[in-house]
Amino acid sequence: MTTDQPDSILRHRAFVLFWFARVAATIGYQMLIVAVGWQLYELTSDPFDLGLIGLIQFIPAILLVLVIGQAADRYDRRLLLVGCQAIEAVAVTALLTAVLAGAITRDLILGVAFIMGVARAFETTVMQIIVPGLVPLPLVPRAVAGSASANQTATIAGPALGGLLYAAGPAIVYGTCLALFVLAGVLLILIRIERAAPAREPFSLKVFFAGFSYIRSHPVILGVISLDLFAVLLGGVTALLPVFARDIYAAGPLGLGLLRAAPAVGALTMALALTRWSFERGAGKIMFAAVAMYGLATIVFALSGSFVIALAALIVLGASDMVSVVLRMTLVQLGTPDAVRGRVTAVNGLFIGASNQLGEFRAGVMASWFGAVPAVLIGGIGTLMIVAIWMRLFPELTRVDKLEAK
Repeated sequence: MTTDQPDSILRHRAFVLFWFARVAATIGYQMLIVAVGWQLYELTSDPFDLGLIGLIQFIPAILLVLVIGQAADRYDRRLLLVGCQAIEAVAVTALLTAVLAGAITRDLILGVAFIMGVARAFETTVMQIIVPGLVPLPLVPRAVAGSASANQTATIAGPALGGLLYAAGPAIVYGTCLALFVLAGVLLILIRIERAAPAREPFSLKVFFAGFSYIRSHPVILGVISLDLFAVLLGGVTALLPVFARDIYAAGPLGLGLLRAAPAVGALTMALALTRWSFERGAGKIMFAAVAMYGLATIVFALSGSFVIALAALIVLGASDMVSVVLRMTLVQLGTPDAVRGRVTAVNGLFIGASNQLGEFRAGVMASWFGAVPAVLIGGIGTLMIVAIWMRLFPELTRVDKLEAK
């Protein structure tokens, strides 16, 4: 049996097809977000609308969380992903048609954002849980890491490419996105699952809320999840990058693409470093230090006044966020018994979505009230305050030393 089993994930056609499909889909989405953000800000010059995009994309994740779980457990995950690509292709076709007809409007862009939010709510969940079915069990950890590398690679390339192509017109960007979503769908259709996913407990309200109960009764888990939730909710700057690119740095859509790619560059660099060096001691203190660095990088970005310094600050922001992500996910996984790990992970995923999308809405609202720079500055200071408060509220998290299974 051992002689027949390849030792590389690249020898498994299903995973290779999935990897390229994820790269294509993620590049398409990242390009689309850059183009939509720039075009919407050109139409309205209102930063509130930029935050509204994040809120509109978060609403489907809240409304459909139970439906997504049921669908992922009961239906062919490959076909679910194909359906997501089809929905995204239809949505971007609407934008492309409107641009070519000269009929693009704020309401159309926001409507497309909602449709994309529905598709992405399914896609981000199914993309994670389909991976174990693509390779033999011994290769699952490598496949998970490979899938993550696809996402980070696309998150770096997509915004920069979107900004570059936008210089030739939004229709070029939307047309390219359409081609990428279609390509991703075709690649997914070609996949044949090598190993069926194991049977899982049907998703229900009782099952879902058991995760909340466990988190509430375990201070370390509650502390690490809520720390990330409030830090990103306050410190997120992504939604306001079109404002900085156009009004502060006069860098154009290409500059916007570079600003959006910078955090992913930092995150990927740190992720590669963490594959060679692990956290031996002081995990809790490192977690708080990483979140504090995230807040400091946010403050530097707000006050930089220089496009180069802003890029550097965003790279540091992405790197520190990756440290926080790795520690959080490890603490949650190792600190949770296997019997409730899935439910706790589901709640953690919901909180991550809340911090990202609601953080964008928070930034947009505050920017419409006080301006983009004060909004980001206040968020960075708020993140540092959260670190100080959480160190007092959750001393158990501060005392976490080694990352060990409970």
